Formats: sequence, structure tokens, C-alpha cells
Amino acid sequence: MPKLAITGGKPIRRKAFPPWPVYSNQEARALMRVLRSGNWGGYPFPNTHAGAFAAKFAKAHGAKYGIALSNGTVAIEVSLRAIGIKAGDEVIVPAYTWEGTVGPILLLNAVPVFVDIDPDSYCLDARIIEKALTPKTRAILPVHLAMNFADLDEILRIARRRNITVIEDCAHAHGGQWRGKGAGASGDIGCFSFQSSKILTSGEGGAVITSNLEFFERAQSYVNCGRASVTDQFRHRLIGFNYRITEFQAAILEVQLERLPRQAKTRLSNMDYFEKRLRGTPGLAFLKRDPRVTRVAAYQFVFKYLPANFGGIPRAAFLAALEMEGIPCDGLFYEPVYRSALFPVDPADFPVLSWGRTAPLNLKTLYHCPVSERAAYEEAVWLPHHLFLGTRKDTDDIADAILKICENIDELRNLKHPAIARKAMSRAERPRVEKRQW
Repeated sequence: MPKLAITGGKPIRRKAFPPWPVYSNQEARALMRVLRSGNWGGYPFPNTHAGAFAAKFAKAHGAKYGIALSNGTVAIEVSLRAIGIKAGDEVIVPAYTWEGTVGPILLLNAVPVFVDIDPDSYCLDARIIEKALTPKTRAILPVHLAMNFADLDEILRIARRRNITVIEDCAHAHGGQWRGKGAGASGDIGCFSFQSSKILTSGEGGAVITSNLEFFERAQSYVNCGRASVTDQFRHRLIGFNYRITEFQAAILEVQLERLPRQAKTRLSNMDYFEKRLRGTPGLAFLKRDPRVTRVAAYQFVFKYLPANFGGIPRAAFLAALEMEGIPCDGLFYEPVYRSALFPVDPADFPVLSWGRTAPLNLKTLYHCPVSERAAYEEAVWLPHHLFLGTRKDTDDIADAILKICENIDELRNLKHPAIARKAMSRAERPRVEKRQW
């Protein structure tokens, strides 16, 4: 008699998990105040709520200056412009990340240089960065992933010695700290996203923080259609765009920021308990916790499924079985950007890939990053953060479902099921059949 829900057994859970995003009458009142004010947009810049939120957010992370803007991808573009990235410059990026980390580099006619990730953290492997440096390297763009930080000690050592700028992609790291310093404040500039799935959200939105006044002024001008920055001490004049955030979004973020510490505490407590329950389970492995991360920002809980320990049964089958037990999950959450269907880069569209070369750079075939590829296509299991905002019983259900599948894994051998096909689908195609916010 089958035991797994995917083969006809009874699922562990039928009840929905706590919804995301979380809101209350506080957000409703904040939105109504903006509505009644008639002052809805991003201009004058920075507008009332956008300016207030940006200042609070920067201070919370230990930076002097902050700008709220339209989204996290734009935050990276603005940061690259602020530090003075020029056509032909090279930027070091982790292979395993969201495509939005890399796209802005090409948009500015610079070249992304992919470096593999550390298998213990799934973040940029600082130990191999120096092999990728060239005289054209202008910036390193580490991504703090899921619950971990890239090794900022080593990255900053390399960068300072060679006069290279560090831009931290903190889209997963709101409120996190490295050695007591907030995410985004150790490097030269930090970028954040407030997209729907993030632990601080206004549906869409982003932020840039820095303690460098010149970078701040350039970023302000770039976000505000090229207009002079508020302080304007460096008097930069440049072509800018309208990348401003609305007052509705900023008003929501002010409330969400107040709620963030309580939510972070709940998530981490439940995640710690969850990991303790599963540690030692054959075929599962966990990313290491770095003691230099003095405050964890838990965007998603990521662990490793090791197919070899389960007779080669693919991760897609494990994920499908877990979802049929009532536990939302993902595996192909990220993939090496150079192999992604969401990165159909054509050298004809980006002149820098051809300049001064006998043949254009083909970013799709130039790289092989084995740790990133193994994480993306075989190992990584991603559990969304809102699953851990509930009760200890909710957390037990997640652990019980995983243990149930591990104990009955042979039911998945050679199984054909629509849920397995969905979990193996391309990230470019899956949204046609799978609607979700995270």
C-alpha cells in the first residue's frame, strides 16, 4: 500500500501555511494617508515617505545614506553607474544567482565574469576570485544568498589591495549582519529588493545604501532623471532615468520595516528547530553557518538533497513528492546564469562582447562552474521563508514530510507524474503552469 501522497497515500498536511506578505491595519492606514494626500509619486525627489524610509533603512544597516527606488535590478544598475563602471570594464559575479544580478552589467556594456560558489555557503567562492581578476576588473559583486553571506573578509581584502569596488547584492539579506555590521554596509555600496517574495516587501521596489557621499549623489541623480542630488557637493551631471519609488510603496515599507525584527526572530527559531530535527538524516546535507554572520537574515531555508544516497532518484521527484505532501518547495530556484533560459545573451546585442576580439565572447559556453551546476540541477532544495513564520507544529509538518519521503523513497523510482514534470521544467516556461509569489 503506497504511503507517499504522490503515489496515493495520505498527505502530511492539507492546511495552508501562514500567508505572505503579512499586513495589518497599519499598512491600510498608511496607504490611506498617502491616498488622501494626493502626493502619490516619486517626485519631488526624494518624496516624503520615500525619503523617510530610505534614511531609516540605511541607518538600520549601518550606512550613512539610502535611496529607495523602483526595484532590486535597478538598484544594481544604479550602483554600477554610481561607482563609475564604463564600457569594457569587468565585474566579478557568482555564477549561481538571479539573472537580474548580471543583466545590468551587460546593459552598461560591461562584461560579467562568472566565478563558482563555495559548496558550504552557495555564495561566491572568495578563494578563487583572484584567478578571475584581470587589469579590466573594476568591481566585485557578491550575492548574499538565502541565509548566508559571502566571505566579506576575503573579498574586501582582495578588493582593497587592488583598488576594486565592492557592491553587495543584499536582495536576500534585509536586516542581516556580518561581524555586527549591516548587510550592504561593509562594501562600498549595497543593493536590496522589495519584490513580493522578499522578507521586506512592497510588492516591488528596491534600495541602495552607501556611506560614500559621491556614490550617493551619482545614484540620486541617476534615479531622478539626471537632476542634481540633494547635497550636490560633487556637482556630477549625467543622463538619468525615472527609477523613483512611489509614496504608496514607501509607506508600506515604513510599516514593514518595524515588523521585520519580530518576523526574523520567529523565522530563525523555527529554522533552527527544523535543522536540528533533520540533521543526521542520510542523503540530506546542510549549508554551514558562518560565525561571522552575527545576525542571520533568513530569506529561504536551503538544504542539499544528495541523489546518489537515494539510488539516483532525481531531485525533481523528491520535490514533487514534498509538494504533494503539502509543503511548498523549489529546486531550480536559481541556476548558473550562463546556462539559464532567462539569459539568452547574444553578442550581437552587446558590442562589448565583440570589441577587440577575434571572435565574440560566448558567455553561454565560456564557463563551467561545477559547484553551481550541481546546486542548480541536482542538490539544492529551497523552502520559502513564510513557511517558518508559523507555529512549531507547522515546522514539524515540514520535517515530518521530508522524513516520510526519505523513508519511502523507493516509491518514487521511475515514477511518472505531472508534478515531477513541473519541477523539472525550465524557469522560463514554468510560470505558465505554476502561479506563485515566491
